[in-house]
Formats: sequence, structure tokens, C-alpha cells
Amino acid sequence: MSGAQTQVQTAADDFAEYALLVLGRSEHTVRGYRSDLAQLAGFADTFADFTLDQLRAWLARAVREGKARSTLARRTAAARAFSTWAYKQGYLAEDVAARLVTPKVNRPLPSVLRPDTAEAVVAERAAEHAEEHEEVGPAAPEALRDLAMLELLYATGMRVGELTGLDVADVDLSRGLAKVTGKGDKQRVVPFGAPAAAAVGEWLEAGRPQLVGNAGGAEGPGGALFVGSRGKRIDQRQVRRVVERAAQAAGAAGVSPHSLRHSAATHLLEGGADLRVVQELLGHSSMQTTQIYTHVSAQRLKAVYDQAHPRA
Repeated sequence: MSGAQTQVQTAADDFAEYALLVLGRSEHTVRGYRSDLAQLAGFADTFADFTLDQLRAWLARAVREGKARSTLARRTAAARAFSTWAYKQGYLAEDVAARLVTPKVNRPLPSVLRPDTAEAVVAERAAEHAEEHEEVGPAAPEALRDLAMLELLYATGMRVGELTGLDVADVDLSRGLAKVTGKGDKQRVVPFGAPAAAAVGEWLEAGRPQLVGNAGGAEGPGGALFVGSRGKRIDQRQVRRVVERAAQAAGAAGVSPHSLRHSAATHLLEGGADLRVVQELLGHSSMQTTQIYTHVSAQRLKAVYDQAHPRA
């Protein structure tokens, strides 16, 4: 085939732009759409070829290639979203892919820390912070920042990308509230407790000004809440390294920011929080996503029962 784009490829590019700018899908999701639909275009060059049989053949080849169920589910979702858009645009006489069945994905239960382990991960950085105060005078700004980030991650259950996206103006220390921008640019307000408020307050007072000052005010007084050593907004990789380092020091290897998110959700439910409250806190659009934490809690309850009950 020549280098010219086919009818379906051209339409797929338009759809990807629509998904990003109009539907508000994340860049990660849109990249997935582009990749999947580029492969689909190899099976259906034109919309005359865009039939249910062709779509099923495309997915069947993925099965023969040994693709994971999660990949099949993602490809099915991309085809269905594109088909709906193409039907509304008049490219298709009917929404062809609406009849595709999404393969069920066996979602692994999230890794959840025990409450004492989660607190130990945060406390480990707090202990280092205290030692730095005692031995070398004022704590290094990075130590104040790292403690504040760990406290906020576990206190709120926010995603690492949401943490790095926070600005100074998004945090109200007196009320213990943070305005978080989640997936699809949807905003929500999440609460946090006194330990997180104290850590963030100390970072803002004694840590952040040093890093921003070193960089000539790159982020300014109203810019990014968390900055790196050059005074610019911290990136997600740096946050992950901070969490991993603190976890290893606390004897809990393999912990990520997402582990703290899962743990916060599970511990809230175990403490009696309503499922809808946890859904709002985490920024889940679907209750079904939040319900996975009820399975985690039930699994832990069963483990405790088996260990403690004489008739288990």
C-alpha cells in the first residue's frame, strides 16, 4: 500500500483529536486509541470494510498472537468509541462496534499495606527529617518536601500525577483541604489531616523558598506546590523514587505511590467510611472501580478470621 493514509486512518486521526479536545480524554488514552486504530486500519481500509466480521477477525488475530485480555479489552474499547463517533459523523450507517463484547479482564487485587506499615513508610522519612534537624541544623529542603509529599499521598489517596500537578494555591492548610485536578481535568476537593498539614506547612515555610530561590524564582510564590532541586515543578519519577526509598528504609520493598493510594482507600473502608465517600475522595467516575477495595477488605477480614477464630 502507498504512503497515503486510508479513509479509516484519516478518520481515526480526526477521532483522536476529538477525544483529546472535546471528550477530554487523557493524552495516554488518546495514544492508546491511535495505536489500536492504526492496527485496525490494516483490517479495514475503508468504512465499507468496517464490519462486525472484520472487527472480530482483528480481535481474533490478537488472540492467536497471545495478547493479554487487558489488551483485547483496550482494543475493543477503542473500536467501540471510534465506531460511535464515526456513526454520528455519518461515516457509518450504524454503530457497528456496539455489538462487540468486551472481554472480561481478571483485575489483580491492588497491593495494600497494613496500616502500621503505611505509617512506617511515612514515619521513616519523618525520622530522617528529625535527624537532619538535630545533626546539621535546619533540615535540607528536600527532606521537608519528601515528608510533605508522603504525608499527602497517604492522607488523600491522590494519584502521583495529581500530586505533582498541585499548585500552592490549591492547598488550604487551615481547613485541611486540597483542590485536585484528576483525569479529564475533573476537579475535586479532598481533605487531609493535621500531620499532612504540618508537613506541608513546614515545607512551604522553610523548604520551598530555598529551592525556588536557588532557581531564581522559576516557579514563583504561587506556582507548583512541590519543586525539584532546580526550583521547577517536580516530576512523577522523582516522587516514585522518594516513595521507594522511604519504603525500603522501612523494610517494605516494592511500595509505589499507587500502593499508598490503594492503602488509603482500604484503610478508610476498614475504618467505616462509606463507599461513595471513598469514590469521591479517589476521583473514580464509576462506583465499580471503587468496589475493588471492598474485596480487598473482605480478603483481609477472612485472613484475620482464619488466624484468630478457634473454629476457622
